[in-house]
Amino acid sequence: MQESASDITGREFLAFTLGAEEYGIDILKVQEIRGYETVTRIANAPAFIKGVINLRGIIIPVVDMRIKFNLGEPVYDQFTVVIILNIGGRVVGMVVDSVSDVTTLMPEQLKPAPDMGTAFSHEYMIGLGTIDERMLILVDIDRLMASEEMGLSDVEA
Repeated sequence: MQESASDITGREFLAFTLGAEEYGIDILKVQEIRGYETVTRIANAPAFIKGVINLRGIIIPVVDMRIKFNLGEPVYDQFTVVIILNIGGRVVGMVVDSVSDVTTLMPEQLKPAPDMGTAFSHEYMIGLGTIDERMLILVDIDRLMASEEMGLSDVEA
């Protein structure tokens, strides 16, 4: 079931960057935010699956979103973070360039997602959130992580 802009009004979103773009995901899906640490590679995994980390005894897959969406060569620095997500009972790590803030979006701040042929498929977009001069690309993170192309088949949307 895809969310629509009317489903998300008044909800809080965690804003993060990938390259020059700013994205937002539902804060309720975020378990924690950690600094980037070395991951253990898994043989034959797709390039965007960086590997796995041990999070307090739980082995979780880590997806590098910059590689996933072909946004140039990832650079891991002091701003790079792993957003730990809890989606459908499955814990997954998502590497992003940086996180900025948590913001609440109201109905007048939401615009429908245009199909622009971006690196990011519009089927994973809920819409666009506007905050003054900023624009957040709102991601349906459940749908994205449950997609067949992510290869995390036991994640349920």
